[in-house]
Amino acid sequence: MPVVSSIALVACGKEGSPPVKGPQPDELPVHQVQSAFQLPDSPTWERAKKRGHLVVGAKEDQPYMGEKDPATGRYSGFDIEIAKMLSASLGFDPASISFRTIASANRETALQNGQIDYYVGTHTINDNRKKLVGFAGPYYMAGQSLLVRTDENDIHGPQDLDGKRVCSAAGSTPYQRIEKEYPKAELVAYDTYSVCVDNLLTFQVDAVTTDDSILLGYAAKVPDELEVLGTPFSQEPYGIGVPRSDNALRFALDDALAVHERNGDWRKAYDVTLGLSGVPAPQPPPIDRYPAS
Repeated sequence: MPVVSSIALVACGKEGSPPVKGPQPDELPVHQVQSAFQLPDSPTWERAKKRGHLVVGAKEDQPYMGEKDPATGRYSGFDIEIAKMLSASLGFDPASISFRTIASANRETALQNGQIDYYVGTHTINDNRKKLVGFAGPYYMAGQSLLVRTDENDIHGPQDLDGKRVCSAAGSTPYQRIEKEYPKAELVAYDTYSVCVDNLLTFQVDAVTTDDSILLGYAAKVPDELEVLGTPFSQEPYGIGVPRSDNALRFALDDALAVHERNGDWRKAYDVTLGLSGVPAPQPPPIDRYPAS
């Protein structure tokens, strides 16, 4: 199969996977650490202060959003840059962050159990999740779309998914939407989107569905083999997940995010990460400082 052979030459040890690609370290924004910052009302911040660094949940398989280089262990992408700029605002050196890969289905549990201090990983804000965790932001507005092979002629949008094998991440909002709104699609679920993309490239599934921001990254790596279809069919506001009861941390992250949007850091972070997909930076969505519960 020509698709497999052309990709496998540059894949990082996994046949079918697009290669790791992203900004070089010297291209990334540098953020001044607010060393005098204090947040005594936040138990999460206090634990991190005693520990000496933040533990941040992230994704490792989403090009230009959250990706881990298997050779170096370095995380890169827009979500990673958001996590770093917020770390600096909270008084922690971004270089000291301990990133921890958390699958979509385990995000809320990881926050509830204190495994991570906050989570930045294409985490859509919705009312059901607000019952489990808190959200700062949103910091980006994505929309659900479909990734297909460029030789696919039968799928032009979600209305064409009847009888098609469609892959998404277990527990994700996109998976749930297809399950509810397009029940004749044959859903396949994995913990990571990279496995879905592997299966798409090797003709085991017909489409991958998730947010367009994630799909654009995969398509940009192998534009001759993959493409993102049409107009997104949802709105997905990405938030920074925090423990539900830690309103002090949530509001501090809202404040920090607003500062970084105004001073241009947000735009710089986008341009050297997700902007590499060729899609220009949008306006950040309004921050929703919803009341403490």
